[in-house]
Amino acid sequence: MNLKAIFAAAALSLALTAGAANAENPADLNDLEIAHVAYTADLIDIRYAHLALAISKNEDVRGFANSMINDHSHVNDEALALLKKLNAQPADNFLSQQLNAQADQLVGELSQLTGAEFDKRYAANELAYHQAVNGLVADTFIPNIDNAEVKALFEEALAIFKVHEETAATLVEDVRTKVTAK
Repeated sequence: MNLKAIFAAAALSLALTAGAANAENPADLNDLEIAHVAYTADLIDIRYAHLALAISKNEDVRGFANSMINDHSHVNDEALALLKKLNAQPADNFLSQQLNAQADQLVGELSQLTGAEFDKRYAANELAYHQAVNGLVADTFIPNIDNAEVKALFEEALAIFKVHEETAATLVEDVRTKVTAK
């Protein structure tokens, strides 16, 4: 992972766990706020994937991006169905807003890259993003969710997203190998 990717991962991890600028704590979010963060994080990853499909010509990157769109869309569809069943609306909050602001910045950065540079940065971000979000979901959100159905959905989604993390780690290595092999 290059230095830029390490700094980006550290910044994302800080935003996901600290929220210090707003003196807010992800552990204090209620179920509807947690649902909004998760929905937002899924939409962001779908956004990154669409960008990858628009820019990358690498088959591995494009395959991964298609998986991100399919899997994150499926999880969001399930979440929306559950919220409808519970007659509840997700609640915007400081963490959702931070994630969106960071995503806007990263999309701007990624949009300036092409070829192997884009592929490496996209893969590194996907790994860092899944590590940070999976950690937050496993360590903070799931233990603090009150509704059993919401908790079960998060546990199911986390299993999928851990596979994404493993696949992203492989993608990082594959992209690096292809670049050094040239």
